Amino acid sequence: MFAAERRQLILEMVRANGAVSLRELARVVQTSEVTVRRDVRALEAEGLLDRRHGGAVLPGGFTRESGFPQKSHLATAEKTAIADLAANLVEEGEAIVVGAGTTTQELARRLARVPGLTVVTNSLLVAQALAHANRVEVVMTGGTLRGSNYALVGSGAEQSLQGLRVSRAFLSGSGLTAERGLSTSNMLSASVDRALVQAAAEVVVLADHTKLGTDTMFQTVPTDLITRLVTDEPAGHDDRAATELQALADQGVQIAVAGAGGEGGSAGRQRRDVPLPGPRRQGPGGLRTAVALGAAESAQGAERARVADLRRR
Repeated sequence: MFAAERRQLILEMVRANGAVSLRELARVVQTSEVTVRRDVRALEAEGLLDRRHGGAVLPGGFTRESGFPQKSHLATAEKTAIADLAANLVEEGEAIVVGAGTTTQELARRLARVPGLTVVTNSLLVAQALAHANRVEVVMTGGTLRGSNYALVGSGAEQSLQGLRVSRAFLSGSGLTAERGLSTSNMLSASVDRALVQAAAEVVVLADHTKLGTDTMFQTVPTDLITRLVTDEPAGHDDRAATELQALADQGVQIAVAGAGGEGGSAGRQRRDVPLPGPRRQGPGGLRTAVALGAAESAQGAERARVADLRRR
Protein backbone atom coordinates (compact mmCIF):
# COMPACT_ATOMS: atom_id res chain seq x y z
CA MET A 1 0.00 0.00 0.00
CA PHE A 2 1.39 3.40 -0.99
CA ALA A 3 1.92 6.11 1.63
CA ALA A 4 -0.89 8.26 0.25
CA GLU A 5 -3.34 5.35 0.44
CA ARG A 6 -2.25 4.47 3.98
CA ARG A 7 -2.65 8.03 5.17
CA GLN A 8 -6.07 8.38 3.61
CA LEU A 9 -7.20 5.18 5.34
CA ILE A 10 -5.74 6.35 8.66
CA LEU A 11 -7.54 9.68 8.32
CA GLU A 12 -10.84 7.95 7.55
CA MET A 13 -10.50 5.70 10.62
CA VAL A 14 -9.80 8.64 12.91
CA ARG A 15 -12.73 10.62 11.47
CA ALA A 16 -15.05 7.65 11.94
CA ASN A 17 -13.95 6.75 15.48
CA GLY A 18 -12.72 9.98 17.01
CA ALA A 19 -9.62 8.29 18.45
CA VAL A 20 -7.64 5.25 17.24
CA SER A 21 -4.55 3.60 18.72
CA LEU A 22 -1.36 3.13 16.74
CA ARG A 23 -1.68 -0.61 17.26
CA GLU A 24 -5.11 -0.64 15.67
CA LEU A 25 -4.02 1.58 12.79
CA ALA A 26 -1.02 -0.66 12.11
CA ARG A 27 -3.24 -3.72 12.13
CA VAL A 28 -5.77 -2.27 9.70
CA VAL A 29 -3.25 -0.85 7.20
CA GLN A 30 -1.05 -3.94 7.63
CA THR A 31 2.21 -2.20 8.40
CA SER A 32 4.45 -1.50 11.40
CA GLU A 33 3.71 0.98 14.19
CA VAL A 34 6.88 2.84 13.19
CA THR A 35 5.48 3.46 9.70
CA VAL A 36 2.07 4.41 11.08
CA ARG A 37 3.66 6.85 13.51
CA ARG A 38 5.44 8.50 10.58
CA ASP A 39 2.15 8.76 8.68
CA VAL A 40 0.39 10.23 11.72
CA ARG A 41 3.12 12.87 12.07
CA ALA A 42 2.67 13.82 8.42
CA LEU A 43 -1.11 14.11 8.82
CA GLU A 44 -0.67 16.17 11.98
CA ALA A 45 1.67 18.54 10.13
CA GLU A 46 -1.16 19.12 7.65
CA GLY A 47 -3.57 19.86 10.52
CA LEU A 48 -5.77 16.86 9.71
CA LEU A 49 -5.43 15.08 13.06
CA ASP A 50 -3.65 15.33 16.43
CA ARG A 51 -1.26 12.84 17.95
CA ARG A 52 -2.01 11.50 21.42
CA HIS A 53 -0.35 8.94 23.70
CA GLY A 54 -0.12 5.85 21.51
CA GLY A 55 -2.67 7.00 18.98
CA ALA A 56 -4.34 9.72 16.92
CA VAL A 57 -7.46 11.83 17.52
CA LEU A 58 -9.53 14.41 15.72
CA PRO A 59 -7.91 17.86 15.79
CA GLY A 60 -9.00 20.39 18.39
CA GLY A 61 -7.69 19.12 21.73
CA PHE A 62 -10.85 17.41 22.98
CA THR A 63 -11.92 14.14 21.42
CA ARG A 64 -15.52 13.51 20.49
CA GLU A 65 -17.32 10.42 21.64
CA SER A 66 -17.49 7.41 19.33
CA GLY A 67 -20.58 5.25 19.09
CA PHE A 68 -20.72 1.70 20.43
CA PRO A 69 -20.12 -0.02 17.03
CA GLN A 70 -16.84 1.87 16.62
CA LYS A 71 -15.70 1.48 20.24
CA SER A 72 -16.37 -2.26 20.29
CA HIS A 73 -13.68 -2.82 17.63
CA LEU A 74 -10.97 -0.69 19.24
CA ALA A 75 -8.21 -2.17 21.44
CA THR A 76 -10.14 -5.42 21.87
CA ALA A 77 -7.18 -7.47 23.12
CA GLU A 78 -6.28 -4.77 25.64
CA LYS A 79 -9.86 -4.53 26.93
CA THR A 80 -10.02 -8.30 27.36
CA ALA A 81 -6.81 -8.35 29.39
CA ILE A 82 -7.98 -5.41 31.53
CA ALA A 83 -11.31 -7.13 32.21
CA ASP A 84 -9.56 -10.37 33.20
CA LEU A 85 -7.41 -8.57 35.74
CA ALA A 86 -10.20 -6.36 37.09
CA ALA A 87 -12.49 -9.37 37.64
CA ASN A 88 -10.01 -10.71 40.19
CA LEU A 89 -10.76 -7.71 42.40
CA VAL A 90 -14.40 -8.79 42.86
CA GLU A 91 -15.20 -11.13 45.73
CA GLU A 92 -18.06 -13.55 46.30
CA GLY A 93 -21.12 -11.95 47.86
CA GLU A 94 -19.97 -8.39 47.09
CA ALA A 95 -22.20 -5.51 45.98
CA ILE A 96 -20.72 -3.30 43.25
CA VAL A 97 -21.72 -0.76 40.61
CA VAL A 98 -20.58 -1.08 37.00
CA GLY A 99 -20.82 1.84 34.60
CA ALA A 100 -21.40 1.87 30.86
CA GLY A 101 -18.70 1.13 28.31
CA THR A 102 -17.19 -1.58 26.14
CA THR A 103 -14.48 -2.38 28.71
CA THR A 104 -17.00 -2.67 31.55
CA GLN A 105 -19.09 -4.91 29.31
CA GLU A 106 -16.08 -7.24 29.03
CA LEU A 107 -15.76 -7.14 32.82
CA ALA A 108 -19.43 -8.06 33.24
CA ARG A 109 -18.99 -11.19 31.15
CA ARG A 110 -16.41 -12.40 33.66
CA LEU A 111 -18.46 -11.40 36.70
CA ALA A 112 -21.15 -13.90 35.69
CA ARG A 113 -18.98 -16.54 37.38
CA VAL A 114 -18.87 -14.82 40.80
CA PRO A 115 -21.55 -16.33 43.09
CA GLY A 116 -23.65 -14.16 45.36
CA LEU A 117 -22.71 -10.97 43.52
CA THR A 118 -25.03 -7.95 43.30
CA VAL A 119 -24.36 -5.62 40.37
CA VAL A 120 -25.99 -2.19 40.07
CA THR A 121 -25.67 -0.73 36.58
CA ASN A 122 -27.08 1.82 34.17
CA SER A 123 -25.79 -0.15 31.17
CA LEU A 124 -28.05 -2.41 29.14
CA LEU A 125 -24.94 -4.16 27.79
CA VAL A 126 -23.68 -4.95 31.29
CA ALA A 127 -27.13 -6.21 32.30
CA GLN A 128 -27.34 -8.35 29.16
CA ALA A 129 -23.94 -9.92 29.90
CA LEU A 130 -25.21 -10.92 33.35
CA ALA A 131 -28.79 -11.82 32.39
CA HIS A 132 -28.26 -15.58 32.53
CA ALA A 133 -25.94 -15.68 35.55
CA ASN A 134 -27.95 -17.73 38.03
CA ARG A 135 -26.21 -16.52 41.19
CA VAL A 136 -25.75 -12.86 40.27
CA GLU A 137 -28.43 -10.27 41.05
CA VAL A 138 -28.64 -7.37 38.62
CA VAL A 139 -30.19 -4.06 39.66
CA MET A 140 -30.89 -1.56 36.88
CA THR A 141 -31.15 2.16 37.42
CA GLY A 142 -34.01 4.14 36.00
CA GLY A 143 -33.48 6.82 33.41
CA THR A 144 -33.69 7.61 29.72
CA LEU A 145 -32.01 5.32 27.21
CA ARG A 146 -29.03 6.83 25.39
CA GLY A 147 -28.83 4.79 22.21
CA SER A 148 -25.21 5.51 21.27
CA ASN A 149 -23.86 3.51 24.23
CA TYR A 150 -26.99 1.66 25.45
CA ALA A 151 -26.89 3.41 28.82
CA LEU A 152 -29.61 4.89 31.03
CA VAL A 153 -28.98 8.55 31.82
CA GLY A 154 -30.77 11.59 33.17
CA SER A 155 -32.42 12.50 36.46
CA GLY A 156 -34.19 9.15 36.72
CA ALA A 157 -30.88 7.28 36.71
CA GLU A 158 -29.28 9.66 39.20
CA GLN A 159 -32.23 9.61 41.60
CA SER A 160 -32.33 5.82 41.65
CA LEU A 161 -28.75 5.82 42.97
CA GLN A 162 -29.47 8.09 45.94
CA GLY A 163 -28.96 6.36 49.28
CA LEU A 164 -27.09 3.46 47.65
CA ARG A 165 -23.81 2.22 49.16
CA VAL A 166 -21.61 -0.48 47.63
CA SER A 167 -18.00 -1.55 48.02
CA ARG A 168 -16.66 -0.68 44.55
CA ALA A 169 -17.50 1.20 41.40
CA PHE A 170 -15.99 0.04 38.10
CA LEU A 171 -15.99 2.83 35.53
CA SER A 172 -14.58 3.57 32.12
CA GLY A 173 -14.51 6.79 30.13
CA SER A 174 -13.16 8.61 27.10
CA GLY A 175 -9.95 9.97 28.61
CA LEU A 176 -7.75 9.87 31.71
CA THR A 177 -5.14 12.38 32.87
CA ALA A 178 -3.38 12.93 36.16
CA GLU A 179 -4.48 16.56 36.10
CA ARG A 180 -8.26 16.07 35.66
CA GLY A 181 -8.83 12.39 36.26
CA LEU A 182 -11.44 10.46 34.25
CA SER A 183 -13.52 12.34 31.71
CA THR A 184 -16.10 11.72 29.02
CA SER A 185 -17.49 13.57 26.01
CA ASN A 186 -21.16 13.54 27.04
CA MET A 187 -22.68 15.64 29.83
CA LEU A 188 -25.49 13.21 30.70
CA SER A 189 -23.13 10.23 30.91
CA ALA A 190 -20.73 12.22 33.09
CA SER A 191 -23.49 13.15 35.52
CA VAL A 192 -24.59 9.54 36.00
CA ASP A 193 -20.99 8.38 36.42
CA ARG A 194 -20.54 10.94 39.20
CA ALA A 195 -23.61 9.52 40.93
CA LEU A 196 -22.15 6.00 40.63
CA VAL A 197 -18.94 7.22 42.26
CA GLN A 198 -20.86 8.72 45.18
CA ALA A 199 -22.38 5.31 45.87
CA ALA A 200 -19.05 3.47 46.19
CA ALA A 201 -16.37 3.25 48.86
CA GLU A 202 -13.70 2.52 46.23
CA VAL A 203 -13.41 3.62 42.59
CA VAL A 204 -11.70 1.40 40.02
CA VAL A 205 -11.09 2.91 36.58
CA LEU A 206 -10.70 0.62 33.57
CA ALA A 207 -8.84 2.41 30.78
CA ASP A 208 -6.68 1.06 27.97
CA HIS A 209 -3.45 2.84 27.02
CA THR A 210 -5.09 4.89 24.24
CA LYS A 211 -7.03 6.87 26.87
CA LEU A 212 -3.99 7.82 28.93
CA GLY A 213 -3.27 11.51 28.54
CA THR A 214 -6.48 12.13 26.60
CA ASP A 215 -8.68 14.90 27.98
CA THR A 216 -12.36 15.21 27.10
CA MET A 217 -14.99 17.77 27.93
CA PHE A 218 -16.75 16.57 31.10
CA GLN A 219 -14.91 15.40 34.20
CA THR A 220 -16.45 12.34 35.86
CA VAL A 221 -13.94 11.27 38.54
CA PRO A 222 -11.21 13.61 39.80
CA THR A 223 -7.86 11.96 40.34
CA ASP A 224 -8.06 12.15 44.13
CA LEU A 225 -11.17 9.94 44.09
CA ILE A 226 -9.65 7.19 41.92
CA THR A 227 -8.45 4.32 44.08
CA ARG A 228 -7.12 2.05 41.36
CA LEU A 229 -6.44 2.12 37.64
CA VAL A 230 -6.45 -1.12 35.64
CA THR A 231 -4.79 -0.58 32.27
CA ASP A 232 -2.64 -2.36 29.70
CA GLU A 233 1.08 -2.03 29.05
CA PRO A 234 1.89 0.97 26.81
CA ALA A 235 4.35 0.40 23.99
CA GLY A 236 7.98 0.64 25.07
CA HIS A 237 8.54 3.81 23.05
CA ASP A 238 5.48 5.57 24.50
CA ASP A 239 7.28 7.72 27.06
CA ARG A 240 4.36 10.07 27.45
CA ALA A 241 2.03 7.26 28.60
CA ALA A 242 4.66 6.11 31.11
CA THR A 243 4.95 9.68 32.36
CA GLU A 244 1.16 9.87 32.79
CA LEU A 245 1.15 6.62 34.77
CA GLN A 246 3.93 7.98 36.98
CA ALA A 247 1.96 11.17 37.59
CA LEU A 248 -1.16 9.19 38.52
CA ALA A 249 0.85 7.04 40.92
CA ASP A 250 2.40 10.13 42.48
CA GLN A 251 -1.12 11.28 43.30
CA GLY A 252 -1.88 8.03 45.12
CA VAL A 253 -3.57 5.95 42.42
CA GLN A 254 -2.80 2.22 42.58
CA ILE A 255 -1.94 1.01 39.09
CA ALA A 256 -2.38 -2.55 37.86
CA VAL A 257 -1.09 -3.36 34.37
CA ALA A 258 -2.56 -6.27 32.43
CA GLY A 259 -0.96 -8.10 29.53
CA ALA A 260 -2.34 -7.36 26.08
CA GLY A 261 -2.49 -11.00 25.09
CA GLY A 262 -5.81 -11.70 26.76
CA GLU A 263 -4.24 -13.17 29.91
CA GLY A 264 -5.34 -10.95 32.73
CA GLY A 265 -3.32 -10.89 35.89
CA SER A 266 0.08 -10.62 34.29
CA ALA A 267 2.17 -7.85 35.74
CA GLY A 268 0.99 -5.06 38.00
CA ARG A 269 2.19 -1.72 39.24
CA GLN A 270 1.02 -0.15 42.43
CA ARG A 271 1.93 2.75 44.63
CA ARG A 272 0.40 1.52 47.88
CA ASP A 273 -2.68 -0.29 49.10
CA VAL A 274 -5.69 1.57 50.42
CA PRO A 275 -8.02 -0.02 53.03
CA LEU A 276 -11.68 -0.44 52.12
CA PRO A 277 -13.74 1.49 53.06
CA GLY A 278 -11.87 4.67 53.84
CA PRO A 279 -11.11 8.18 52.62
CA ARG A 280 -8.81 8.91 49.74
CA ARG A 281 -5.27 10.01 50.37
CA GLN A 282 -2.69 12.35 48.97
CA GLY A 283 1.07 12.24 49.01
CA PRO A 284 4.17 11.87 46.86
CA GLY A 285 5.54 8.53 45.81
CA GLY A 286 7.20 6.69 42.99
CA LEU A 287 5.75 4.17 40.61
CA ARG A 288 7.32 0.78 41.31
CA THR A 289 6.88 -2.50 39.52
CA ALA A 290 5.09 -5.16 41.55
CA VAL A 291 4.76 -8.31 39.53
CA ALA A 292 3.33 -10.04 42.58
CA LEU A 293 0.20 -7.86 42.45
CA GLY A 294 -1.26 -9.37 39.30
CA ALA A 295 -0.11 -12.86 40.25
CA ALA A 296 -1.64 -12.61 43.73
CA GLU A 297 -4.95 -11.35 42.34
CA SER A 298 -5.04 -14.19 39.82
CA ALA A 299 -4.34 -16.69 42.61
CA GLN A 300 -7.14 -15.20 44.70
CA GLY A 301 -9.53 -15.49 41.77
CA ALA A 302 -8.58 -19.13 41.24
CA GLU A 303 -9.05 -19.88 44.94
CA ARG A 304 -12.50 -18.27 44.96
CA ALA A 305 -13.50 -20.35 41.96
CA ARG A 306 -12.25 -23.51 43.69
CA VAL A 307 -14.17 -22.76 46.87
CA ALA A 308 -17.33 -21.98 44.90
CA ASP A 309 -16.99 -25.28 43.05
CA LEU A 310 -16.66 -27.20 46.31
CA ARG A 311 -19.77 -25.52 47.67
CA ARG A 312 -21.76 -26.46 44.61
CA ARG A 313 -20.79 -30.10 45.19
